[in-house]
Amino acid sequence: MLSKAYTPKRTVCKVTFTLPGEWADQEVKLVGDFNDWDRKTDSMKKNKKGNWEITKRLKPESNYKFRYLIDGEHWENDDHADQYVPNEFGSEDSVVITGK
Repeated sequence: MLSKAYTPKRTVCKVTFTLPGEWADQEVKLVGDFNDWDRKTDSMKKNKKGNWEITKRLKPESNYKFRYLIDGEHWENDDHADQYVPNEFGSEDSVVITGK
């Protein structure tokens, strides 16, 4: 699930990425354009409801491709992404659009 909130002057879009807790046993990494697809930087944490969650501060009016790396083994897309685009690995990437 993706939720978006903008700063008052709309200079930053805060995007919260949320996944069901049962999707992973040990860890979830958020990997995408916003972190140069670095598998080590954005670890999601469990929230009070037991879901995996992370909030990123992104530039408004931009599109960012991303995926989730689950337990260091397999890749998943977001069921609630704004769109999906093919990638060079024969699958698709999720896209979040930080509209106007």
